Amino acid sequence: MTYLQLAYFHLATVVPAFLIGTYLLANRKGTPTHRLLGKIYMSLMLITAIITLFMAAVLGPVLIGHFGYVHLFSLLVLYAVPSAYFAVRKGNIAKHKRSMILLYVGAILIAGGFTFTPGRMMYDWFLA
Repeated sequence: MTYLQLAYFHLATVVPAFLIGTYLLANRKGTPTHRLLGKIYMSLMLITAIITLFMAAVLGPVLIGHFGYVHLFSLLVLYAVPSAYFAVRKGNIAKHKRSMILLYVGAILIAGGFTFTPGRMMYDWFLA
């Protein structure tokens, strides 16, 4: 796949994840809807993190192969999603909540914010 194809695939998973994640954080927890949307959200986040591992760093230093600092957010997702899932399965709601907030703030808000910096595709599309 080309970088652009990966970018579109990434957007196709991260945009619905953002919308679902926002809904989940703003609404009642523990309901059947919350559990279903939570599974969809976690799946989308894992898929989007895996996709980003195949995307080369465009800005900043390249660390190993084609990885850059932004790929640290992919690692955050690959840690936070299973951590949150297993925590809630064990009834550790506090850990689940911390992992989900870390995931949303780190991987959606902060990493997403970086995509709107000069030189990045989202910046070029919406702000240039």
